[in-house]
Amino acid sequence: MSFSDDDSQQSYSDPWNWITVGNEKQLATLNLVRGNTVYGEKLIRYDGEEYRIWDLFRSKLAAGIKNGLRKLPILSGAKVLYLGASTGTTVSHISDIVGTSGIVFAVESAARVGRELIENVAIHRKNVIPILEDARKPQSYFAIFDRVDVVYCDIAQPDQTEIAVRNCNAHLEPQGALLIVIKTRSIDVTMDPKLVIIQEAKKLEKSEFHIDQIINLEPYDKDHALIHATFKPN
Repeated sequence: MSFSDDDSQQSYSDPWNWITVGNEKQLATLNLVRGNTVYGEKLIRYDGEEYRIWDLFRSKLAAGIKNGLRKLPILSGAKVLYLGASTGTTVSHISDIVGTSGIVFAVESAARVGRELIENVAIHRKNVIPILEDARKPQSYFAIFDRVDVVYCDIAQPDQTEIAVRNCNAHLEPQGALLIVIKTRSIDVTMDPKLVIIQEAKKLEKSEFHIDQIINLEPYDKDHALIHATFKPN
């Protein structure tokens, strides 16, 4: 997908795109469930298709794309394991992207939040499988079949990187992708956020990952980064 400034180069058949609304370009995904909104996002119709505006301040993946993610490993038909699904804002946009031939296994440990995930997202989207489990216990996800292509991790825990690695070892295909949101203040509030990000990237490298890109998520999320890594087990 090109980030060209020339609107004539945009392809509106793609599952996500930059769409001009007024004088402003906004990120959007092709709506898998026409007419349905998940979190009050705006729906835009163009050339017979319907797109959902992807809020940069409510989705760290959207912020990462805006801030220069070079390659989005989540493609049409992909199997994605999403850790920390919350109420499903980003899950729903990933659902749009992977489409009817893909699947999103959405893990959330909080029961109340999990109910919202089911009611707002999973009931309407057949490619979203909610899993109400603790992400620290990847072997308990009985709903997952085969290995997944991408693990996306957005968990506010001091051991968030270790949790992500554990899930990758259990469920990610070799050469698969990890997208992990580093929430520096959840890991160590006393340390310089930049050093925390470097520390967590080194943990991934020691756990058989190649770091493809590290993206700062400001101004959308302060003291947060998105790491894109490739799983390369021996």
